[in-house]
Amino acid sequence: MSTICYSFPQGKKKALTMSYDDGQIFDRELIDIFNKYNIKGTFHLNSGNFDKEQFVKSAEIKNLYKGHEVSVHTLTHPFLTQISKEEIIREIMDDRRNLESLTGYPVRGMSYPFGDYNDELLNILPVLGIEYSRTVHSTGNFELPSNFLTWHPTCHHNENLLDKVEEFKKTTPWEKLTLLYVWGHSFEFNRQQNWCLIEEFSKRVSFDDSVWYATNIEIMDYMKSLHNLKFSANRKIVHNTSANPVWISVDRQPVKIDPGEIVNL
Repeated sequence: MSTICYSFPQGKKKALTMSYDDGQIFDRELIDIFNKYNIKGTFHLNSGNFDKEQFVKSAEIKNLYKGHEVSVHTLTHPFLTQISKEEIIREIMDDRRNLESLTGYPVRGMSYPFGDYNDELLNILPVLGIEYSRTVHSTGNFELPSNFLTWHPTCHHNENLLDKVEEFKKTTPWEKLTLLYVWGHSFEFNRQQNWCLIEEFSKRVSFDDSVWYATNIEIMDYMKSLHNLKFSANRKIVHNTSANPVWISVDRQPVKIDPGEIVNL
């Protein structure tokens, strides 16, 4: 019987995503570095701070973050477990509305301000159109999340980042999907005067044909499409019911399944 496993696009087994919070002016330099090395990032923004000193301007959002993802970080960055349900709704929905009006696309992701969340909040988020949210709990590993509403990153960029990328590069590209997920704040590079760290990291991890470089939402959407594949009982037929092309490996050989396609394996 054939061995059938999930794959990232083009049959890849590794993925990288970056996640940065708050939307301070130092995002400009960080994005320049990411663009230089063709790395994709997700930027979680507090729209209530736009146009203030040290924060990006609302007029630059669409062009500055082009090719990356803009995501919710709430309107004013409160502790979400310390405010009423009404305020939670206002903080998230007002931020979504503001970001969507500036970017021109639906905003469906988030990161928790201060990493603060609880079970009650997890129940509220789907009603508000939030499909994933990043925590600040570093796993130290390259696992994909079991629950996208508590998406734990691999590490903060100050947590032995260069060692972590070397470990990631050495992972065996066989059947298991691996994800290196790095988070932080761009202002930290300015505060600590270590822009060389993210430059060196980007240089080491970039332009690797075995790695899929993606935003948070791209990874979530892709994994949901993969998990929605419909296999026949004998595992010889598969139907992609999603709107996205997906890849699987059959005996370690990549197989692409286009949207709506039924494939005999």
